[in-house]
Amino acid sequence: MKHWMNGVKSSWHHALTLLWLMIIALQWLSYTEPFWLEETTAAVLLTLVAVALIEIIIPVKWIYRLMLEGVAIVYLVYRILLHYGEYVPNPWLPTLRERLPDLISHMNPYIWFALGAWVLMLLSSWWVNGKARILMFIGMNITAFAALDSFTTSVLWQEVAWTVFAGMGWLVTRHLRSFQLHYPRGWTYLLKYPFKVALNISIIFSLVIIAGVNMPDVRPTLTDPYTVWQGWNGKTPSSGTSSGGGESSTGEGTNGATTSGYSLNDDNLGGGFNFDYSPVMTVTSDLRTYMRGEIRSTYSGKGWSDDDTFSRGTFRTVQVGEPLEPVAAPKTETRTLTQTVKLLGGNNYPVLFGGYSIVKVNSVDGVAESNGLSWRGEDSELLWNAAGSARSYPQTYVVTSEVPVVPFQELSTQTYEQLYENLVLDPYLQLPGNFPERVRALAEEITAGAQTPYEKVMLLQQYLQQTFPYTNQPDVSRARSKDMVESFLFEIMEGYCDYYSTALVTMARSLDIPARWVKGYAPGEQAEIPDNLALQQGGLVNNNYTITNADAHSWAEIYFGDYGWVPVEATPGFNVPVLTQTEEDNVAEPEVQEEEQAEPEQEAANTAAGSEGFHPGVWVVTGAAVILLLWSGFLLWQRRMSLRFLITRLRIGHQLTPVQKVVAETQRWVRYARSKGMLKKEHETLRESVERWSLERPAAAANLSTLLGMFERANYSPEVIEDKDWHSVYTEALRLRKSMKSGK
Repeated sequence: MKHWMNGVKSSWHHALTLLWLMIIALQWLSYTEPFWLEETTAAVLLTLVAVALIEIIIPVKWIYRLMLEGVAIVYLVYRILLHYGEYVPNPWLPTLRERLPDLISHMNPYIWFALGAWVLMLLSSWWVNGKARILMFIGMNITAFAALDSFTTSVLWQEVAWTVFAGMGWLVTRHLRSFQLHYPRGWTYLLKYPFKVALNISIIFSLVIIAGVNMPDVRPTLTDPYTVWQGWNGKTPSSGTSSGGGESSTGEGTNGATTSGYSLNDDNLGGGFNFDYSPVMTVTSDLRTYMRGEIRSTYSGKGWSDDDTFSRGTFRTVQVGEPLEPVAAPKTETRTLTQTVKLLGGNNYPVLFGGYSIVKVNSVDGVAESNGLSWRGEDSELLWNAAGSARSYPQTYVVTSEVPVVPFQELSTQTYEQLYENLVLDPYLQLPGNFPERVRALAEEITAGAQTPYEKVMLLQQYLQQTFPYTNQPDVSRARSKDMVESFLFEIMEGYCDYYSTALVTMARSLDIPARWVKGYAPGEQAEIPDNLALQQGGLVNNNYTITNADAHSWAEIYFGDYGWVPVEATPGFNVPVLTQTEEDNVAEPEVQEEEQAEPEQEAANTAAGSEGFHPGVWVVTGAAVILLLWSGFLLWQRRMSLRFLITRLRIGHQLTPVQKVVAETQRWVRYARSKGMLKKEHETLRESVERWSLERPAAAANLSTLLGMFERANYSPEVIEDKDWHSVYTEALRLRKSMKSGK
């Protein structure tokens, strides 16, 4: 046992090296997790853990360790295949010799990933053995993460941060190992104070961590190589903060001077734009939905003038996990949907996006609490107020929505009186006083044959989709009317989503059908997966959607009384996913069987639950903050006398002399004596009190006599009193306390 303990102690630096390598390897697993099968990720992770444990706790010859590690890897892969159902032993093959070929065939390709991770880990721990190689190894990993962050849809700043942390730890480990080899006596001395060494290292790490997380966001002063390359090739670099509303929100006559994206200003719609396919977010969800953002209700003739999110209507501050009340729709069933949103472009928005209607925020940036969230129930808007939060716009969040299952057949039979009787709908029927009469007349002409509000809306939708061609570069030079909808319907006669959605909302309102304008993002696209992977899972397994600036979109929502708000798409080529009660009317995509949906639903739920659980990044920052607080408290306690005299100096207006400090310290130990029952009577001098106390407490007599002598020398003697003298009073007072405690 002693031999084993000595072996473990002697390889401490190797154990720490494996720890830092594990942290870096976990960052690569984090990056590859969306692309790898779950079995592959589990095989690699357990392999790394098993290899690290064997290397640390079994200090035998390297050849024996390799044999143990190989056996452990094969066994772990075998158990993983059994756990995930990838391998089911054939009962008709009773002997191991007969089963072995079948098992080997099922281990492919998982075993190769595991063996590759094993080899890379051991080679890295063997080759990276000096300061220069550590710096080069960490630099290569950071460069790779930075390149993937720039040229893919992944956001890898957290992986870079963890890699830098591991690099710092690795360098400290290497420094301590070098110190041990070059100064064995000094190392032996250090081992006597391991807590002090660990504390100093942890304080340095904590300072770096806290400084890093509190660094202000600063825009880069240099152009990244990718943008330079795009410009050199004559391409317009994509902008993640373009002013697209719906797809674009430009003034008339811009002729496509902007790129597509989410707009923060919708009061002057029109113009043209260029498509920007740079990614904005990824959404993990088992149902394609429009990512609903903001609502607009006040039409000005040029656009939607109620742009100020926080001055439009009433809202209340909410917390993560708090139920959010959607607009009542008692005649419409709902389906619960969990969506995990990960922002990619670094943009800031006034809202959090999600399917209609969000009923709960599960987590924000991986934690189950956040300031800055507000809820406007009348419009089902989830607002984000950066001024009310200590953090910037969330980079990840999880929301739960109740998606309506619309009974279209039943809805189509409901009359105006059945839907809107005794309801106040003025905000959603607003039109400007100069709203063109020919737009109203056109709406009445289109819907002349309809009997119900639903039928009228469907006729308006059909007319807009079939009459006007879609283009991102409409010829706005043909516009003559000052009203945006009128110029679209009778002059420009082409356009994109902002034109169609605004026309549908205003035409519906002209028929006294309540409607509102909504903007957000279309569902985006799923990443393609190899057919063989899909077949291994029994069908479709991908539930990740990537949304780009080109998916920024606007549409209409129509209010149908007790059936609630229903999204209606008027733009050609777009089809809003809506759940219906009848299979033939169901346009929700993708259409899959009930059994196949169960697994993605469970995965989404697990994702949401995981977001609310243990998060290493949060705990590391919290731990660093606690260490720095304790360190600050220790420094204050260590300098408590200086602080006390500083406070006194501020109170009296000048610095204390050494004599005054001796008197102050004397008063302190006299107060302590009083707390122990040794009272100084009013008519007594300090000498008389000390003589009486010495008789009552013989164990403290010597200390009391010494303290008395120091006080009288400072107060009555002509000797010069220095700072060292009041330090002596403080030290002797500590001895008095010890003697009084021991004398009890």
